[in-house]
Amino acid sequence: MEITRVNPAELHAPPGYHHVTIVETGRTAYLAGQCPIGPGGELVGEGDLAAQVGQVVSNALTALAAAGAEPRHVVRTVVYVVSSDREALAEVWRLLTGSALGPAFTTASTLLGVAQLGFPGQLVEVDLTAGLPEATR
Repeated sequence: MEITRVNPAELHAPPGYHHVTIVETGRTAYLAGQCPIGPGGELVGEGDLAAQVGQVVSNALTALAAAGAEPRHVVRTVVYVVSSDREALAEVWRLLTGSALGPAFTTASTLLGVAQLGFPGQLVEVDLTAGLPEATR
């Protein structure tokens, strides 16, 4: 599998991500939005953005592994944060890019502030798409 990340010279220089990601592969994994929900179904870190990001990272790494992928195979990310405060959005971005999931965010990425997410008390969610390596037989 080959993944090429491109920043066209005619577009602004993005801070750490790429404008375009091209995947030369036949296999793709679309992960459901990863939420700060623990293995028992409970919300982790109510009111604590950093704790929720930590759980989201853990869940995303588990989901990627189940697909046979690693963060470097991610070709598209969308990050949702319940906030209209740019500093809160920037903090989530900093926490994610500094985590074990960090390589996933060097690809085509979008960061959004939203009014609410699906679970009561949920502050963050990450949606990932991965180009999968060739299946081993």
